Amino acid sequence: MHGLPLAGVTVVGLEQAVAAPYATRQLADLGARVIKVERPPGGDFARRYDTAVHGESSYFVWLNRSKESLTLDLKDPRGMAVLLRLLDEADVLVHNLGPGAARRLGLETARLAERSPRLITCTISGYGTDGPWADRKAYDLLVQAQTGLVSLTGTQEAPARAGIPVADIAAGMYAYSGVLTALYTRATTGTAHPVEVSLFEALAEWMGQPALYTRHGGSPPPRLGTRHATIAPYGTFRAADGKDVLLSVQNEREWAALCERFLCRPELTDDPRFSTGPARGAHREAVDTVVAERCARDDSSELLALLAEIGVACSSVDDIEAFLDHPVLTERDRRRGVTLPGGARVDATLPPADLVGVPTRMDPVPACGQHTDTILAELGHSPDDIRALRADGVI
Repeated sequence: MHGLPLAGVTVVGLEQAVAAPYATRQLADLGARVIKVERPPGGDFARRYDTAVHGESSYFVWLNRSKESLTLDLKDPRGMAVLLRLLDEADVLVHNLGPGAARRLGLETARLAERSPRLITCTISGYGTDGPWADRKAYDLLVQAQTGLVSLTGTQEAPARAGIPVADIAAGMYAYSGVLTALYTRATTGTAHPVEVSLFEALAEWMGQPALYTRHGGSPPPRLGTRHATIAPYGTFRAADGKDVLLSVQNEREWAALCERFLCRPELTDDPRFSTGPARGAHREAVDTVVAERCARDDSSELLALLAEIGVACSSVDDIEAFLDHPVLTERDRRRGVTLPGGARVDATLPPADLVGVPTRMDPVPACGQHTDTILAELGHSPDDIRALRADGVI
């Protein structure tokens, strides 16, 4: 797509599920031609995670707009020949193949670099391509558990997984930024550096603060639901109408405003139990009791209006349906229609990074193998060749 930053860049994705498709979709958002290689006949198994979006998977619709779908059986030499031909002309290969699969297919990074020195290979693994866990499969929840995230999420009574696949998303984000960095480096130095990202190490980076807190503070942060381990007051409080209000006090100015104009207890500003952030954290139960008693006297709408007026961060606790109608999305026109394989259109949120003056790409979600014939024809295959490959199940 002309006019976009990555126009002219071709990305091949040997991808499935979330992490790699999330990385390549963001490259597609910026104008890269992303050719998604899928296994015939069913393709990416994320196509079958659910059927919530006009019969299509919500995961697949989210992750795969603006791509082309090519089906190839890479265990057949003819399918592998097509892939290698594609890679000879591509700029980037992104894959999240299972442990050892790239080696078995002859797609090791070093081997591909010998064949095409300008190709940037991005490998997304579970625990790294070497080391003690290199041969283990990884899934999002496993990594959430192993990095300690599950131990921090939930209530005192029970831990919980995060409600979205954060390990996959983290890995996809680092793969995306790694590929962009590698493209820049290749453009400025002529050298194509391979990129490696693991789900475990991506989420380990996101766990940096609790890791430091635990190692140097002597104990891990407690599981507190919406409360915060070191900041108080911070979390949800029940209003008189039964609805929850979330508020957060981040500094002494906000604490003084809360005491004077919300709690109507200005003497608490200088109370030694509450006068500093660490002191309030150490006396969280006392702080929360005072705030909870105040919140219970008024309806949520009144509480939110007063908190906003005095400059204390606050929010209602919304469900997904309320989020879909959030004024920031609606009034800032942050959604565009995306076409599905069956022709239906759904709203999708625009990419969060706006490049002023650059058009937005929100092209259709491909059907499995939709672009196979076109891509093969571009590579020089005749209609008879394509029919033969299809008859033999190679495409």
